[in-house]
Amino acid sequence: MAEVISGPAPYIYVSTRLRVRRAKLLRAEEYLRMLNMSLPEITRYIEELEYKTEVDELAPSFSGVDLLEVALSWNLAKEFQRVLTLTPGAMAGFTAEYLRRWDIANVLTTLRGRTQGFKPGKIKEVLIPAGSLDRTVLDRLVLEESPDRIVEALRGTHLFPVVERELPGAIESGNFGRLENELYKEYYSELIRVARSGIKGGNEFLQYIQLEIDITNMQNLWRLRAGGATGEVRDFMISGGRIPVEELNRLGAAETTDEIVDALKKRTNIPALQDAIEELRCGCSVRQIENRLTRFKLEQMDRMSRRYPFSISPVLVYLERKFYEVYNLRAIARGKAANLAPERIQEYLVI
Repeated sequence: MAEVISGPAPYIYVSTRLRVRRAKLLRAEEYLRMLNMSLPEITRYIEELEYKTEVDELAPSFSGVDLLEVALSWNLAKEFQRVLTLTPGAMAGFTAEYLRRWDIANVLTTLRGRTQGFKPGKIKEVLIPAGSLDRTVLDRLVLEESPDRIVEALRGTHLFPVVERELPGAIESGNFGRLENELYKEYYSELIRVARSGIKGGNEFLQYIQLEIDITNMQNLWRLRAGGATGEVRDFMISGGRIPVEELNRLGAAETTDEIVDALKKRTNIPALQDAIEELRCGCSVRQIENRLTRFKLEQMDRMSRRYPFSISPVLVYLERKFYEVYNLRAIARGKAANLAPERIQEYLVI
């Protein structure tokens, strides 16, 4: 049958396929059940789910938490690429642009690993080739002998200008935070440009990108305050969200949490976001604050996917939900390997 490339049919097809995939994702009660399992029991449990192929393939080479880590990474990369092959036209373009965040994560992991003396094989285990840099490119990067050689190997890619400019300072200071911030600023700037380029569906894409920028900025603001930052935070904020960077910078010097919460609530007309911001008065740890904001983001994405069922929204919500399934499974595996109590591990879960 000829592929349908116009009209609503391709969007209906993708939305339906992703609803089926999403129905297979783990529910909150299943994570809680795993908290009371041993690491071997967890491995057997997920082998019965969507991870069997990866666990079986990697079992001869890995064991314990390493087996789970690598199997989860491989599954996530393959699933993201499968979703990309499902999406037609402009939807495929939005999806590919969105997945380029994994190029940033992989390059940063490679640079950090090489500067800290990790062997190429160990770095390769945790890379997730879900962006535009495929496994072949990443395999070459981890084999480069120095950070400078890695930068040169990136020449011609979208990451090269920022990495070339910022890496010397990162190596000199021993801190990759500014490099990471600049890469994500460039990433979101490009996403906004694509969303506003006039392509069909761009408005729905832009709504989600702005939501993600606002949530990321609020999480960064709380993280910086917890770390003792009392001056300007402008350099750590991403432009393009609904909450202006100048306002966030002003709040970086606020004396109390109440002042921040009151100001942020005035900056949004989304009742659900106002409610989520109100919860930040809780006096919770930074991790708990970040998890609350992440849960709100996922809930808001669900609302958007229901509002715009035949758009990029169902694709993005599935990609994020799948990512947090892997995130939760990793947290449980690492917690079990470290002999943490179930209650302690649960603090790290986004459920």
